[in-house]
Amino acid sequence: MKFFLKYSNIINGYFFILPAFLIIGLFGIFPVFFGMYMSVHKWKVFKGRFLGFENYERILGSITAFCFFILGLLLIILSYWFWSEFKNKFKRKIYIFLISLLILFFAIVLIRNNWAIMLLLGDDDYLYSLIYTVYYSFFTIVFEVGLGLVIAYALYQKLAGKQFFQMILLFPYITPAVMGAAVFFLIFGKAENSFLNQFIGLFGIEPQLWLFDKRSIVEVIFGIKLEGLLAGPSLALTSSIIYGIWSYTGYYAIILLAGLSIIPSDLYEAAKAEGASRWQTFIQITIPLLMPIIFFLMLTGFINTFQAFNSIFVMQTSSAGNTMDVVTVEIFDHFWGRVKYGYAAAEGVILFILLNVLAISQYIIFRKRLNYD
Repeated sequence: MKFFLKYSNIINGYFFILPAFLIIGLFGIFPVFFGMYMSVHKWKVFKGRFLGFENYERILGSITAFCFFILGLLLIILSYWFWSEFKNKFKRKIYIFLISLLILFFAIVLIRNNWAIMLLLGDDDYLYSLIYTVYYSFFTIVFEVGLGLVIAYALYQKLAGKQFFQMILLFPYITPAVMGAAVFFLIFGKAENSFLNQFIGLFGIEPQLWLFDKRSIVEVIFGIKLEGLLAGPSLALTSSIIYGIWSYTGYYAIILLAGLSIIPSDLYEAAKAEGASRWQTFIQITIPLLMPIIFFLMLTGFINTFQAFNSIFVMQTSSAGNTMDVVTVEIFDHFWGRVKYGYAAAEGVILFILLNVLAISQYIIFRKRLNYD
């Protein structure tokens, strides 16, 4: 009885948040564990026999290789952490640099060798879909955050009609994804009289196939055929990336503009008094103080782009081959098209693991730049 009296406030607090925990558990945590349960069974509409890790073996080729691949990713994070943590604690930074470089070297060897094993033995359609997803996610987020920051900084200045521009920026974000993708499908058409081909024709550029072209963007621009990650996304996937940038850049700009508005003006006045240029002020004051918001946008952006489906599915074409098959499209194909629920669940669990590694790596990279305290 004394225990309950002593900790009554804490116990009451837990009772107040209990409904939220139950809702999160029911709709957030339970589906993850149920997906894991499905992934170890042969599941076609109804549950079949227990398979253990057979689905994972078929997808990855070798679970051991996948574990070493994840270890390689974690070693890259360790290399960065070791360098950032100890570079200023020792006089001879060269030793810290060499150790970090050695860790990075082992990480690259692990990733390269075990990725080759997985491609050789596993489901190459799924594994290549991860590469296409990395392309889509990286380029989309970099341009969304970069352009969003530029637009936000421009709107932060004293401009006439600022509220009108802020409202316009949200239009792409609130446009239904399927409708927006359908419009972009027409804009990026392969016909010579399509909107984009007519536009580039004004500059003397030949018409392109856009969403119907499976050639890499490097080959299209430079005429150079490359293999692997260096080849870059196909022109078809690049067209889809442009749609993603169009959809979210305005939303990111509004969020960043809100962050800019809470930065004390005294800091800018003091920097101006010290003779700092606009660029120096932007780099030394604006970016560091916006870093928590930038981190949040990048983290949620990477997660959302890894889960992107609607717009890419609508904009797919058979002429582009599988170059637009990001991981969510591949999972959907196995779940809905081939009715392999257990196999699709295993693919989803693998994606879940990779997203967690990504989230951890982003936090470690940005943690010293976050000003939450």
